[in-house]
Order: sequence, then C-alpha cells, then structure tokens
Amino acid sequence: MQHKMTKKMTKFNVGFKLSMASVAALGCALIVTPLGAQNFPVTAQQKVTANQVARTGVPLSELAANAPDHYSVKRGDTLWAISGLFLKNAWRWPELWGMNLQDIKNPHLIYPGQMLYLEKKDGRANLLTQPSTLSNQTPLDTVRLSPRIHSQSLMSDALPTLQSHLIEPFLAEPVIVDENTLNSAPRIVAAQEGRVLLTSGDRAYARGQGEAALIDDPRQKQKAYRIFRNATPLKDPVSGEVLGYEAQYVGKALLVRGESTQQSSDRDGAPRTDVVPATIDIVEAKEEMRVGDRLLPEPPQQLRSYVPHAPQGRVDARIVSIYGSAVVNAAQNQVVVINRGTRDSIESGLVLAILKDGARMIDKTDAAQTELKLPDERNGLLMVFRPFEKLSYALVLDITDGVKVGDHLVNPR
Repeated sequence: MQHKMTKKMTKFNVGFKLSMASVAALGCALIVTPLGAQNFPVTAQQKVTANQVARTGVPLSELAANAPDHYSVKRGDTLWAISGLFLKNAWRWPELWGMNLQDIKNPHLIYPGQMLYLEKKDGRANLLTQPSTLSNQTPLDTVRLSPRIHSQSLMSDALPTLQSHLIEPFLAEPVIVDENTLNSAPRIVAAQEGRVLLTSGDRAYARGQGEAALIDDPRQKQKAYRIFRNATPLKDPVSGEVLGYEAQYVGKALLVRGESTQQSSDRDGAPRTDVVPATIDIVEAKEEMRVGDRLLPEPPQQLRSYVPHAPQGRVDARIVSIYGSAVVNAAQNQVVVINRGTRDSIESGLVLAILKDGARMIDKTDAAQTELKLPDERNGLLMVFRPFEKLSYALVLDITDGVKVGDHLVNPR
C-alpha cells in the first residue's frame, strides 16, 4: 500500500478487518515517511557510521548503565535525551540512528507515542520499533476499524534535537560581523519630534551609504531590518587576534520609504540637493533604541536541524566569551562563543568536550618545591548551533563545574 504525502498526512481507515500486527506495521510506515524528511541534514560520515552499526549493532559496553528494555516516546522528549537514555554518550547520534536504520530512516522522524525496544544478542545491542519476538507470538485477535478520516500534521510532532527555547533567541538576536561590515551598516539618524529613545510603534529615519543604502523596491515585499548597537570585539584568548565583533540586538524595523534626494534652493535662491533619509517603523523592541544604532538586513528564514556529532578531524579550540552575562562562569544551558568557525570546518551540531584547566601548585613533598601543573580534566560537553567564519555560538549541554573564558575545547573522545 502506498501513502501519498502532502503537507498534512491524511489517513483513511475503511471497514475491513486487520490484525493488530498489521495495524502496528501501518502505523510505523506512517510515522517514518512524512514529507520534508529530506530537508534534515545527515552527513555522509553519519550515514557510513549508521550503516556499519546497522549491520553489527553496538557493543553492550556502549550502552548506558540503566538503559531500559523499552521506552515510549513522550511529548517534551528530545532526541538528545533519548540518545542519552540508551547510550553512554548522547552525542553519539549515528549509533542510535544506525541501531534501527531499517525502521527509523531519519533520526529526526521519531514521534510521541512511538515505542522503542532494546534487543541484546551475542554481546551486541540493537534498537527496534517493535519487539523482535513479535513473529513468534500467538496470533493476535483482529479488530474492526470503523470508516473515518483523520488528518494531522506529523512534522509538527517530530521530536526536536534539543529544547528549542534554549537557542531560538540566539538564532535571531546576536550577530557576529567584521569591522568593515559594521562600519558601513546603515544607521538611525533621527527620530520624530526630537525623541531621544525609540521603542515599538515609533517612527525613525535612517541612512546608509553605497551598497548599504536603504532603497525600497516596489516589486518586493517590505524589507525588514534588525537593529544593533555596542559591537564588542571578540579576541582569541590565545593569540589576542580580534576575530569579529558581536553586535547587541535591540530591535527590529520595517522600511517604509527608501532614501532619496530632492531639489530645493537656499536663501539666496541657489539650487541645492537635499538628502532625504529613509523612513523606518520600529516593530519590535528588546531595548530602547537611539540615534546611532545600526541596521542589518533580516536574513532569510532557514530550516535548522541539529544532528549532534563528533568532529571528523582534530579540534583545538577555546571559549572566547559568555553571551549576555556578566558572570565569570557559564552554567548548563548557557550560550558561549568559541574561537573556531566555518573556516576551521566547524558546523552546526558539532559536539566538543570542555576541559577544565588543571591548577598550578607547588609540590610540598619535594624539597626543591617543584612547580606542578595538574592535568586538564573533562568538565562537560557543548554543541555548536550557529557558526560564523571565525567564531561560533555553542550551547553548554552537560557540565560538572563552571565554564569560563579560555577553557579548552577538544574532540569528545
């Protein structure tokens, strides 16, 4: 039976008898093949790993100590949490996916209500969507299904990798730019009635230069801009190089009228050309805005999905800053900036181990009072979710102690 998928999946149940096993098989087919699955990123390396694990399973030694024999997926679950439920390391995503590659063809297509069963055999483990002994059980009774039509959107129920509210604000708010981009960005030059501070609902005037001029195009929909201020230089804690500038998000504006010029004359009657700045309306305010704040175009909305995975090559990175906080140490679920970006092959979903710098001390048992440097110890994990060219934002996932600027980041294995 083939099921044609649209944005919403429609299930037609007619009045005939099906065994309970058939019903279960039908439900599984409907779960794992909704439209849009191909939009979620799965890297070539993850596919290789998944196929390998699918053939052999994973060693029992890789299972979490209290891995359950079966688990019912619930609303509010995340893929990260489910992975950590069965495996020692939640970031080992391809293993969890590969353990059930035949049934779960994409790791993102796991839904509330789906059952996961852990099979252990010959020192290996596999994860299934139905008990492996189902075919050996006594035939089940049949049930009669009444005619009905039920429509629901499965994609909206698919489990997220992480709790999305932890990182959604950072996908829209902070931005890292180079010095030239920042200096050439359009700026607010005036407000109505001489106001000093602006908020949502206010009108203001802005001006750009050259390619950054605020020009409206009647053929396009109204342009949106993000408003920033106080760009803070982010320096590499090792080399001291300024890797970029983090601009503070303060609000959003829509372009009402573009920049223009108009001809007039001065008091002596001599012709002159007046510059007429663009008109913008403030439609969102995180903080009050003022003259001098900068505007950058609203980027197109992108479908983002995060498949946690380890780097393919060796990574040696450092934490540059803790976002939006004056505290010295970052805690779990806080966002940090690291000194590696796309030029270093850093990508969304990359998981790195956080090392706590070993203390320096004097060996008091040694008459020579030798200075010692204790080994760096693993302190937790973080995951990159928004890479730029030279810097990236990452979420602290697991932590045993505070994370601070300068902490070392390496491959998780």
